[in-house]
Amino acid sequence: MVSLLSRIFIKDYNNYDDTSVRRKYGMLSSIVGIFLNILLFTFKYFAGILSGSVAITADAFNNLSDAGSSIITLAGFKFTGRNADSEHPFGHGRGEYISGFIVSIVIILMGFELFTSSASKILHPEKVDTSIMAFAVLVISIVVKLYMAFYNTRIGRKINSSAMKATATDSLSDSVATSVVFLSMLVMKYTGYNIDGYAGALVAIFILFAGYSAAKDTISPLLGTKPSKEIVDAIDGIIMSHDGILGVHDLIVHDYGPGRMIVSLHAEVPGNRNIYELHDLIDHIENDLDERFNCECVIHMDPVDVEDKRIITMKTGIEKILHSIDDGLSIHDLRIVPCKDYDNIIFDMIVPPKYHNKDVIIKEQVCKEIEEKYPSYKAVIKIDKSYV
Repeated sequence: MVSLLSRIFIKDYNNYDDTSVRRKYGMLSSIVGIFLNILLFTFKYFAGILSGSVAITADAFNNLSDAGSSIITLAGFKFTGRNADSEHPFGHGRGEYISGFIVSIVIILMGFELFTSSASKILHPEKVDTSIMAFAVLVISIVVKLYMAFYNTRIGRKINSSAMKATATDSLSDSVATSVVFLSMLVMKYTGYNIDGYAGALVAIFILFAGYSAAKDTISPLLGTKPSKEIVDAIDGIIMSHDGILGVHDLIVHDYGPGRMIVSLHAEVPGNRNIYELHDLIDHIENDLDERFNCECVIHMDPVDVEDKRIITMKTGIEKILHSIDDGLSIHDLRIVPCKDYDNIIFDMIVPPKYHNKDVIIKEQVCKEIEEKYPSYKAVIKIDKSYV
């Protein structure tokens, strides 16, 4: 159904990288979710009244709350479509992460409520409705919720939406919960054993874990996470494909919502090239990255002395020292500054995250080994961090 509707209402529906197409997919999926949840609520509510089943009536209102979650997701996608303004110069793309986080909290609250009610049923067992109508309602609910989980997962992957994935988790949790209730009813009908409370508690634990996982996936981008290896490799590949670029370092990718990135980096260029030619080269690379990732890009040029063989030899020797300590250590911006009694070897050293709070120790070790190998030089090291 969603695939058909997307072909009808979304122009260029296969262009998942386009921010407008992403937003329309999110809004369409949310509207379908609202419709299906309200339909389930209406069906279950009247079935609950006719059968006298409190469980079915309660589950109906659970579907009504799911419709509320879909409304939150819809509002999130609508909000992300707002243009940048004076107070939000980077746009409103992170609103999608916020809506996904709210849905995750709803899942956790639902899991907590189910665990509480299940514990009460373990202590005070209640009669379980095992009528044909009750079974039919549960089967229909499971099928619809599995379909909702399927299309939200599929579209969420295509447009890389954490909010859609959280909604899919919500639907899957509902289908699992209903399936366990269905099985407990079968056990009750054919064995007489009432395991409704224990089954509910087991499902509640599953839902709580699913909610935690969804919350983690949505809050991480808000806190700031490193870019994926695929993006880093693609950026590096585009830059290094241009003649005149010797290396790339200090790459930082800021995520302001899907399709809204700001990229900054340092590009090493030959120091003997014409500055205007290099400036044109950097402009060309920035345009290439903008076309590929729809991002704002700022590149700082680092000139490298390619004619001083002493610097090249020294860099090779220092890299051997670093790799003897840890292969994760690397250097850039190496230069030699003459002094009266000795020469300074100045460079930046990237230290892996595992050496957190041990930067000074690593720095002292590297300085010691460099100065032992090159007695007429003094190492001046600036500790640098990697953000990729």
